Amino acid sequence: MREHELTPPKGAKRQSKRLGRGLGSGKGTYAGKGMKGQKSRSGVRMRPGFEGGQLPIIKRLPRQRGFRNFFRVEYQVVNLQALDRFEDGTEVDPMELLRAGLVRNLKTPVKILGEGEIGKALKLKANKFSATARARIESAGGTAEEIGATDTAI
Repeated sequence: MREHELTPPKGAKRQSKRLGRGLGSGKGTYAGKGMKGQKSRSGVRMRPGFEGGQLPIIKRLPRQRGFRNFFRVEYQVVNLQALDRFEDGTEVDPMELLRAGLVRNLKTPVKILGEGEIGKALKLKANKFSATARARIESAGGTAEEIGATDTAI
């Protein structure tokens, strides 16, 4: 099969009904526009949000200021003091954190923060580490390895 041989499936293409072409056409007289009013006239074009002269909703609502960054990445945060429950030398990745109940899901990336002290040498794998967390982990003899965002998915 070649590109020029492609055709839409049977019944997918229909001719549009010709409006206002006599009573026998099925859409004669008012051509589906009702009887009178602004929208039945020719050349009508109302701007988006027009409510027939009523005060529009965009003017009725209070003005919202500011900016929302849609590209912001929200992290699930885990503090160092919460990691003290793991055994010395354990490899802790997002799946282990999920099993321990420290994160809610594996879809959202995990960030380790430096709140509290850690006295065990853990091999930590997370999406991000704060500078203090990385320093405290390495001073305790552990390792902090950053993994990509896709590595956390099940």
